Amino acid sequence: MALLVGLWVAGVGTAMAATPLQVAYAGSMGAVMDLHLGPAFAKAHHVTYQGEGQGAYGLAHLIAAGKLRTDVFISITPGPIRVLEKAGMVSKAIPVASTAMVIAYSPKSRYAQDFAAAAAGKTAWYTVLEKPGIQFGRTDPQTDPQGQNIIFTFLLAQKYYHQPDLAQRILGPVENHRQIFTEASLLARLKSGQMDASSGYESAVKSLHLPFIPLPEEINLSDPAMAKGWYDTVHFTMQVDGKAQTLHTQPLVFYAAVPKDAPHPKLGEAFIRFMTGKVGQAMFKETGYNPPKGGDLS
Repeated sequence: MALLVGLWVAGVGTAMAATPLQVAYAGSMGAVMDLHLGPAFAKAHHVTYQGEGQGAYGLAHLIAAGKLRTDVFISITPGPIRVLEKAGMVSKAIPVASTAMVIAYSPKSRYAQDFAAAAAGKTAWYTVLEKPGIQFGRTDPQTDPQGQNIIFTFLLAQKYYHQPDLAQRILGPVENHRQIFTEASLLARLKSGQMDASSGYESAVKSLHLPFIPLPEEINLSDPAMAKGWYDTVHFTMQVDGKAQTLHTQPLVFYAAVPKDAPHPKLGEAFIRFMTGKVGQAMFKETGYNPPKGGDLS
């Protein structure tokens, strides 16, 4: 009998350990999710952790179409959450962290000293990006909020620095395929020296220990208080599903939600509580994130 009870307990323990927490997150969160939050939660709750990072809009459309089931979805900006709300997949989202747009640069770039001078405020950062032969990288605005946010940053910079056509001079067209890379590969390419500079979220750049140029709050999209009356004065239009769509700015807050078809909804809710709790927030801070800003989305 003791042997049978022992085998039963062991079997239950194995079953619990095998329960997977599945998290789909904005690709820039790879380091904090896969190296810190996910493993820490899995260890504390005796489950396994499975993370998938991609452009948040791309993930939202997969979830909305029933092609991806996940216990938790974490978006940067409210936009991807709204996609799931429209599909009836999400009714509430919780802010878990925030960040800011920066210009990351490669220490291996031939212009590394110029970028360092810009980071120290000794020269205008945008003049370095206009130097001959600069390779600048960004993500796809069709699938990734960061790809949209860097365009907004440049449009705001045009107004803030009184530099007409700055976005066109440095970024070119909205979908400039010479500059566009997947979010997962963008900073890896930068770190290896395959490009000189790129768009980046401060949180992700700090997580990878890359040098960067901080940008003023007026253009880095970090302050929800600046949304109305300043951030929202810029917009751009691009083709989405064959139709012209005008896009507007959204503050850089990370939101977490449990989709209605989550395989393990209670586990997903527990993970959100973990992220917003003391331990989770300490991990966010240690990896370069700022505290959550704004209220819940519902």
